Amino acid sequence: MYPRKIFRALESHLAEKAVSVITGMRRVGKTTAVKYMLDKTPHTNKLYLDLERLEDRAIFKQKNFSEIQTDLEIKGIDFSKPAVIALDEIQLIPEVASFIKYYHDHFQVKFIASGSSSYYLRNRFTESLAGRKQVFELYPLDFIEFLHFKNIGPKPLEGFGMSAYRRTLYAKYKPLYEEYIRYGGFPEVVLTGSVEKKERYLKDVLNSYIELDVKLLSDFSAIDDLYRLVALLASRIGRKLDYSKIGVLLGVGRHKIKDYIHLLEKTYFLHLVKPYSKNIDRAIAQQQKVYLADTGLVNQLAQIDSGSLFENAIAVQLLRMGEINYFQLKSGQEIDFIFDKKVAVEVKETPTERDLKRLNARAATLGLSDVRLIGRYPSGSGFEEFIWGGSVF
Repeated sequence: MYPRKIFRALESHLAEKAVSVITGMRRVGKTTAVKYMLDKTPHTNKLYLDLERLEDRAIFKQKNFSEIQTDLEIKGIDFSKPAVIALDEIQLIPEVASFIKYYHDHFQVKFIASGSSSYYLRNRFTESLAGRKQVFELYPLDFIEFLHFKNIGPKPLEGFGMSAYRRTLYAKYKPLYEEYIRYGGFPEVVLTGSVEKKERYLKDVLNSYIELDVKLLSDFSAIDDLYRLVALLASRIGRKLDYSKIGVLLGVGRHKIKDYIHLLEKTYFLHLVKPYSKNIDRAIAQQQKVYLADTGLVNQLAQIDSGSLFENAIAVQLLRMGEINYFQLKSGQEIDFIFDKKVAVEVKETPTERDLKRLNARAATLGLSDVRLIGRYPSGSGFEEFIWGGSVF
């Protein structure tokens, strides 16, 4: 089993009575995380149920809790002792939250639950399991995890997170980072060496997301509109969202577009980045910018320029570390990202000294002295005062 950064927190939470809820997009490794927790459980009074299987779902479709309990006892759970029950894909059984609540309150049962929909889990579980759960969000692999999955030691790189460009690190890891940007971080995609299989897996991820998760949360008629919407959004990476304009292009009402984008955000498909403001006396654009959760998905949906794809990759990498906003004046001058309200970040495929000077000048107007210029490739001029994208962690 390949290591994920979230595993340490999950293992620590095993000792807590609160329900461990693991959520994220399909195919990011939630089942693996659930089974990791079961493997770390220090006793044998435990059970894994996959609610995508009809026979496991049928257990929770029964008339009362006592019948459910009987079936779980037949499967080996002793309710007179501390027990761990793992329920995978809980969004498929709306009634399961009340069962978890009752047995959490009346028995020594530790529940581990996974589900593919943040939107469903947060709404359903917030009401039913208030004060009884902790939510762990799982995302596609970051670059360090990617290297582990490729069986390539990341240790030389790990000591240089957000550090200045180093030629030796760049030479060692560049091909791998380029693969990471091209195909993204879904574990199955990373683990196969075949380009054809990578493409097929990414198509499967996209189709299963829309056909299963989105269909669960919206009406069937929305599926075609949603696919056209995500393809359009992928072609507009890093651009401001204009709901009215998108609605006209797709022939869908503005408010419906806004609802769809809210759904896509809450189910981990995309990230919305808000504008940055310190209440200074300048006009700042109000629209949010959009980035997809995985660059492999971007490439499946649209043919975009390599600079926009790189910007999407850096946006996702920065979001794993903290909060990002963007800054733009009416004049068009902008800073790509303001990280954690205090660091000005500019993303350039081939950064130059001029880019750094411009970034410093624009950051100064905001009172920000901490600036980071992030690049994908070194320039031929010898300029090295930037952070290579593979070191953004």
